[in-house]
Amino acid sequence: MGYCYRYDGTFPGFLCAVRDIYQYHEPPELFLPSDDLTPSLYEERWITTRPALAGRVYDRLHIRMGRPALLMVEEGFLTCAEQRELLLCAFIDFALHAGKGAERRLDSHVVLELGKAIRHLQRECELLTGFVRFSDYGGLLAGEISPKNRVLPILKVHFCDRMAEETFLLFDRTHGEALLHRPGETHIVPAQDFQPPPPGEEERAYRALWRRFYDTIAIEGRLNPKLRQNHMPKRYWKHLTEFQEEEAVPLP
Repeated sequence: MGYCYRYDGTFPGFLCAVRDIYQYHEPPELFLPSDDLTPSLYEERWITTRPALAGRVYDRLHIRMGRPALLMVEEGFLTCAEQRELLLCAFIDFALHAGKGAERRLDSHVVLELGKAIRHLQRECELLTGFVRFSDYGGLLAGEISPKNRVLPILKVHFCDRMAEETFLLFDRTHGEALLHRPGETHIVPAQDFQPPPPGEEERAYRALWRRFYDTIAIEGRLNPKLRQNHMPKRYWKHLTEFQEEEAVPLP
């Protein structure tokens, strides 16, 4: 008989659940957030997140699985794969039995499925490094995204490296969290909503310039809407400055 594991949705919380699964030999059938009131048909196990315990589980997995396989677990936790925790548990079980190098075992359905989810995550991160648009609100640069995967931990490296001296906020509307950065300090924090103030006249002028540039470089005879959607999926358009219409302002 399987069990329903309820935890706080964090990676340390998941590692604590993995520990209980193996210590008590209680295989999971379902994972649910601890604040989700959805009833379960399975006997429930409530997981308390203990950072010290999670650290020990992490170190143990590192020794048994090796760094490449553990990296797949870390990245897999950020994906939007359905019941990703069950997929990760299946991969961990496979890797513990197969030993180091399990991440290269492409004859395993679990490895293939997890690899596919991670490639989707990586592709979305790659797209967003070019699709994120920041606006200036009195010295604070702010942008919004609505990704399928939990991309902020990966995008953090990209933007904090390239904008190290800036103060900026990147809000993930899908997962309710925000990347906050100022020189020498970076955090990812829960954020239920973000409503930026109306843009000032200078910001609106810059947006108009950007839209003019986008329209100017287009070659009418070579427009290919289908190809554009392949390279720039439509679900990203709502946060792109060049696709937003605003009240006209005088251009510099």
